[in-house]
Amino acid sequence: MRKFIETIKNIFKIEELRKRIVYTVLLILVYRLGCFVVLPGVDATLLANLQSNTQEGLVGLLNMFSGGAFGNASIFALGVMPYISASIVIQLLGVFVPYFRKLQMEGESGRKKMTQMTRWLTILIICIQGPAYMAALHSQIPGQAFVAVNQLGWSNFMFNLVSTIILMAGSMFVMWLGERITDRGIGNGISLIIMIGIVARLPYALATEIGEKLTTTNGGLLILVVEFVLWFFVLVAAIALVQAVRRVPVQYAKRVVGNRQYGGVRQYIPLKINAAGVMPIIFAQALMLFPLLFSKFDATRGLAATLSNYTGVLYNILFFFFVVIFTYFYTAVTVNPTMMAEDMKKNGGFIPGVKPGKKTVDYLDDIMTKVTLPGSIFLGIISILPALAIKAGVTNSFASFFGGTSLLILVGVVLDTLQQIESYLLMRHYDGLMKTGRLTGRSGM
Repeated sequence: MRKFIETIKNIFKIEELRKRIVYTVLLILVYRLGCFVVLPGVDATLLANLQSNTQEGLVGLLNMFSGGAFGNASIFALGVMPYISASIVIQLLGVFVPYFRKLQMEGESGRKKMTQMTRWLTILIICIQGPAYMAALHSQIPGQAFVAVNQLGWSNFMFNLVSTIILMAGSMFVMWLGERITDRGIGNGISLIIMIGIVARLPYALATEIGEKLTTTNGGLLILVVEFVLWFFVLVAAIALVQAVRRVPVQYAKRVVGNRQYGGVRQYIPLKINAAGVMPIIFAQALMLFPLLFSKFDATRGLAATLSNYTGVLYNILFFFFVVIFTYFYTAVTVNPTMMAEDMKKNGGFIPGVKPGKKTVDYLDDIMTKVTLPGSIFLGIISILPALAIKAGVTNSFASFFGGTSLLILVGVVLDTLQQIESYLLMRHYDGLMKTGRLTGRSGM
């Protein structure tokens, strides 16, 4: 405990790090306050039905990414989801379209161009999602909630248009907050904003779970202890999944430039077991909404209900299968062995025992295929853990922290932020946050 207190003191001794942490906290506070600012012209007291219908499925995912703003009809209701969608599209275009692939290889100038394209695409996506959100708002809450229409005499079209513009401004402001945190704060801004939205739900989920178990007469306290122990092991497993890498040795040839010798050392390429992150779960959740389209027909209504039951056996088998498939797909899109082999060759590097060129590409591709298999299976298991937890008697709100997108984002962002703080401490010759830990900043992986 004394060591931990000393580390906290060391963090605040570093002026730059202290300013970055305070700056980050202030911007996050601005974001959280904005999540509770309801759209002008909407009665906030009549949103109970909307909030109850934004807890499950893809809608629940959107509500989680927006920190609850989606269910509050907030000016930040769309949150960072349009920006994330635009980033994914631009990233995929960098694989399939030569022009975007060229921009990726142009360094900083190409990155700036792609960032600008991402922002414009974000606006285009908001122009689609904004009216869709307003249509959902009209269908979920009673008509008397729209004060601007009922009392001020606005037409529905005018109200929806103004609200869409406000949603666009709110989403762009959230995106700006994320970029400012990345540039002048600590951690990745967009990821931190998503994580804060998830963490904001944790106290309520814990209070609900503890309250329900303590009111149970037949061993409720013992069950609660068992749940927390299992949750701890799930967290440990998620951390292992996020940090696990397969290190490929790379030898660099010796070069003499002037009176100095360069190269001649062995380094490693860290190939992550879960290179796809949480994207396979997001894609799989979106795909699992398609059975709802068949609920309108009598012949397929029963099958649609079975496939839409997120705690059902068939749903989770399909969900697990889709997560595994999308893990391979997204890893193939984001990890390019050909580019890695070319960069290695340009810098005079080679894998011991493997010829440069196509042999190196095939070797790296074979390793990625092998390490992705256990990673995809592990990710699939984590994705269905919330459903298993609900079946075991855990409340819906707390079960979402037993796995799935919430847990992986929470673990990944926390580790990334700790790594940045660790690097500041080590640069100033202080002990890191975890002296014997395996944070990336300390292990060098």
